[in-house]
Amino acid sequence: MQRLLIIGCGDVARRALPRLLRRYRVYALVRKPDAALRALGVTQIVGDLDQPASLKRLAGLADVILHSAPPADSDIAADTRTQHLLAALQTGKSLPRRIVYISTSGVYGNCEGAEVDETRAVHPESARATRRVAAETLLREFGRHTRTKVSILRAPGIYAADRLPLERVKRGDPVLNADEDSYSNHIHADDLAHAVVLALTHGRSNRAYNATDDSALKMGDWFTQLAEAFELPAPPRVDRATAEEQLSPALMSFVRESRRLNNERIKRELGLKLAYPTVQEGIAAARQPAADAGTDETPPRPKAKPKSTTKPKPKADEGRSGKAKGKTATAKKRKSRKPRREEVQLPLFFELAPSA
Repeated sequence: MQRLLIIGCGDVARRALPRLLRRYRVYALVRKPDAALRALGVTQIVGDLDQPASLKRLAGLADVILHSAPPADSDIAADTRTQHLLAALQTGKSLPRRIVYISTSGVYGNCEGAEVDETRAVHPESARATRRVAAETLLREFGRHTRTKVSILRAPGIYAADRLPLERVKRGDPVLNADEDSYSNHIHADDLAHAVVLALTHGRSNRAYNATDDSALKMGDWFTQLAEAFELPAPPRVDRATAEEQLSPALMSFVRESRRLNNERIKRELGLKLAYPTVQEGIAAARQPAADAGTDETPPRPKAKPKSTTKPKPKADEGRSGKAKGKTATAKKRKSRKPRREEVQLPLFFELAPSA
């Protein structure tokens, strides 16, 4: 069984755990031990991406890595956490075969409402998106130098029954008038978790995927639909100038960006089938969470056929010499195997930076 290391075991990664635990021996980097993860059978490695010296145990540990830790908030346009992680990984005698990174669709910046696929050049317009581009660049370089398959999932707004912005609706925060409104994109947390599982197996090398649903929705309509579904007052509509005065800079950074993500690649190459194709299905499910709790789309594994206890009779001309011949063939097969690629010691590409 392959070993999987999770960096950033948050909500999406935990939603993926039921599937992942069937396929991998799962490890997770944690700042402090988590009883819930222990109960699930996850082996925890105590460490901190902001403290490089604490990451030494990660070297050579995993065959596959899921990296979903966000960059640290800072004044620099870099992701030191990803740099520390890759530096630690490269000091091991073996390297991971595959890394899947959950990034953000914010790397595209404002596209004026245009449809955007993965071939569009990144153009981050916020500090957080700039740090994500830095992380993607580090991972791509690491993949090229170490021959590790790196796949990137660019996720938009993640929602679920327990991740709805209802407090904003209750506050009565305004949204833009329809003629000035921006397109927003969404993905249900369960669908993103499913995409993660698929990318860990089928993700192509040095490849980005728009991990979004099929919705073509403007931001004001998203909040209006939430208000209607949960019987709350509809958010007031205002012009852009008024929104600049009434909304926080953080919220306005989302309002200023408009794009419609194309998700054909993730469906075609990873085979993702959305459980919640649009936010309408997701909102409807959120109104009755008990009915949907604990579901798992992954079908159970078929039961293995019982092994026969009867030994096959040897052929007439096959006695002791037949057994010897079989052993010789097996030995030749073992000798002819190529050395595992990840056992080759490569020169350091990232240097361990001292902790701040």
